[in-house]
Amino acid sequence: MPDISLNAVANLGYAEARFLKPVFPGETLSAVSEVIGLKETSSGKTGIVWVRTLGKNAAGETVLSFCRWVLVRKRDPGHPAPPAVVPDLRPALAPEDLTPPRLDLARYDWVAAGDGRGWGDFSVDEILDHRDGVTVEEAEHMMATRLWHNTARVHFDASLRPDGRRLVYGGHVISLARALSFNGLENAFGIAAINAGTHVNPCFAGTTVTAWSEVLDKAPPGPSGLGALRTRLVACAAGGRPGVLRDAAGAYDPNVLLDLDLWLWMPDRPA
Repeated sequence: MPDISLNAVANLGYAEARFLKPVFPGETLSAVSEVIGLKETSSGKTGIVWVRTLGKNAAGETVLSFCRWVLVRKRDPGHPAPPAVVPDLRPALAPEDLTPPRLDLARYDWVAAGDGRGWGDFSVDEILDHRDGVTVEEAEHMMATRLWHNTARVHFDASLRPDGRRLVYGGHVISLARALSFNGLENAFGIAAINAGTHVNPCFAGTTVTAWSEVLDKAPPGPSGLGALRTRLVACAAGGRPGVLRDAAGAYDPNVLLDLDLWLWMPDRPA
């Protein structure tokens, strides 16, 4: 974050995020990022920076790989920008790109999980209304931002925005949407991959965040009985409706905050 997002205006999106190895409490993690794209915006005051980041454990093994792009202020708006380089990122990871966790599902307790639906009970194009909402408070989003070592000034200094408001950290919105999705996706063990993601509209303190999901694809279970669901997780502000993402012209609904394309691990119920 300090190297890339300190002077960012906003974090814009994600792609090709793969969770490659399990991480446990007590492990020491580090990260290295490579700039893979640059493009000046039409205003000449900012530009988009694309990076590919690798997360590594103490043994030097890659545990996470992902791309993201950030809108960053130019130090000198009058300085000519280098030629634009826009990376070619995959729209979605294939099921064979996923790294399944090593889990023993023989004693999985479907009753304790809170819901009896497994991989085979979901249908492509199904819409899941996660129903609940969470109102973002100023103190809690500031605490989360510090907790995750996000140093972007726009989350701390209200004078950096013309409207005088602090922008809620995008990772906080993702966390809220993921937590809300438990209501409907109770048996989703975790995120297998992030195919793509966009922070569509800004979120500020006082916003009530709701969420819904759409099932986009399914990958059949392997020998362990663990399959994968590809879902679109959408976070909305008040007024957003389940299943409403874009209008007839293709523009995002103004209430949409986050559009996240995920592969989720989901056990299949035994026959």
